[in-house]
Amino acid sequence: MAGGATIEGSNTTATYEQARTWLLLPAWITLAVLVLTPVLLMLVYSFLTKEFRGGVIWEFSFAAYEQFFCDRGLFGDDPCSMEWTYINIFWRSIWQAGLATLLCLCIGFPTAYFIATRPERVRPMWVFLITIPYWVNLLIRTVSMRFMLREEGPVNNFLTWTHIIDEPIQMINTNFAVQVGLFYSYLPFMVLPIYAAVERYNFTLSEAAADLYATKWVILRRVLIPTVKPGVIAGCILVFVPSLGAFLAPDLLGGAKNFMIGSLIEEQFKGNAGNWPFGAAASMILLSSVLVLLMIYARSQVRPRRVHSEGA
Repeated sequence: MAGGATIEGSNTTATYEQARTWLLLPAWITLAVLVLTPVLLMLVYSFLTKEFRGGVIWEFSFAAYEQFFCDRGLFGDDPCSMEWTYINIFWRSIWQAGLATLLCLCIGFPTAYFIATRPERVRPMWVFLITIPYWVNLLIRTVSMRFMLREEGPVNNFLTWTHIIDEPIQMINTNFAVQVGLFYSYLPFMVLPIYAAVERYNFTLSEAAADLYATKWVILRRVLIPTVKPGVIAGCILVFVPSLGAFLAPDLLGGAKNFMIGSLIEEQFKGNAGNWPFGAAASMILLSSVLVLLMIYARSQVRPRRVHSEGA
């Protein structure tokens, strides 16, 4: 009877394996069509030649990547020198996205902790309040933020009314406005993963640490944060990656002097004056940078586990 049970279990497992393959097939097809195919098209376009009236000429060329990194002068016949214009735009995108991630973490972690420690019956209401802004299109929200920050807007009016400032401050077309736009756009992406992690946290661990005379700061740093670390990292990734490629906030709030890589890419595909191969090359550089960062993080997570398992 035991042998029969084993055979029956093996048959059931094989059936589940076959069913899983067929059930996952639509998902794989969707990913291939909607994710992999556009990326491959961008990769191919990045190695083509720009057509004078827009579009591409199907001739293989490294000109788009060379334009990003190399400056050959006005007529294109000078020796190659480093092109700092696009590199500076890329660097500005990195630190703007990093700062937005840090701000979202500083506000999102306490917010998520507060929601997770409320009575269970009121938590859905707080989550509902966090997600309400996402019921409105991102473009509308960014335009409304521009209205809020303009010189005659509510923010300046409040500051002058309270005599904090004597005259309106120009906030639009500054790095500050871009940062506010990114923070406002992606804060829920930080709150929700951390909230999910804190909600699963076993608070008896904090009580045990307190019984051992640990202070609240020690409990936070040595017990709570290491336990909810996966949620924190997930939130940071969900904020940093879209902030890095954002173009609405830089366009509407930052202006031409505060370009980010997303704005640069968007400009290359607009109208007949665009440069599709250069836009595709910039997209691939951005994608490659994000993938490298994610791979470094993945390797850093695998290595401690491997060392721990070998030690055991």
